[in-house]
Amino acid sequence: MLKNAELVLNTDGSVYHLKLNPGDVAETIILVGDPGRAKLISTYFDEIELENQNREINTFTGTYKDTRLTVMSTGMGPDNIEIVVNELDALFNIDFKTKSPKEEKQSLNLIRIGTSGALQADIGVIESYVVSEYAIGLDGLAYFYEDGPNVIEKNMTQGFIDYMKWDANLPRPYAIRGSEYLLEKLGYGWRKGITLTAPGFYAPQGRELRLKVKDKTIIDRACKYGYNGYVVSNFEMETSALYSLSAMLGHEAMTVCDIIANRITDDFNPNYKESMNHLIQQMLDRLVEL
Repeated sequence: MLKNAELVLNTDGSVYHLKLNPGDVAETIILVGDPGRAKLISTYFDEIELENQNREINTFTGTYKDTRLTVMSTGMGPDNIEIVVNELDALFNIDFKTKSPKEEKQSLNLIRIGTSGALQADIGVIESYVVSEYAIGLDGLAYFYEDGPNVIEKNMTQGFIDYMKWDANLPRPYAIRGSEYLLEKLGYGWRKGITLTAPGFYAPQGRELRLKVKDKTIIDRACKYGYNGYVVSNFEMETSALYSLSAMLGHEAMTVCDIIANRITDDFNPNYKESMNHLIQQMLDRLVEL
């Protein structure tokens, strides 16, 4: 039996941060960072059965072409993903009455639709979508879990650390592959690559405002790293956490990002919302066939 301070529930019995109850969420969940994007995706649904908001987490469950789906905003960063994935798993795989894990576990499909900056000069910023075949986390999250080292790609992890001559004062990177099932079923026709997941938007991604970056060469070096035929394609802030937690919990996870900027060529697409709409439509149609 889990302690009250471990499985934290609200007074109405809902899970703490999501403020949702078992049954509120479909087994296939689209995750987005922006609460407004969750609302946007819900407008594509033919019917909405549940709409819920708590903090930055907006949740919509409904149907699209007779397929039950949930779209949920997570906010930004691996820490937010850590909360969302754990509580989504709890909704399906923990009995809230007994506060005990269920014997039979439910596997979820977790699909992140995000925006990202490219790290290869040949990746455009208009109608350009990249699927994260692998993610390399610079956040250290996987190592806080006992099973973390069991799910990461050890050779790729060590190869990246050695290639980058990684500073031991920074969190140890970890590499993780997305769901082979979802990569095949949903990721076809889009470019695939290695996604770097940073624990922040500014210094961890080489940006300076008033504070100076410790390592200004991280992008120049990382974009030259390759593994298993893939190169480091883009930078964002969620995928390594999503992939590692999903692997540990037995869920299928995949990220596809709309590339709206290129850090190598300094290009930016100010009209990326149109490109995002096209990506949403394509993903919804692919999910129907899943």
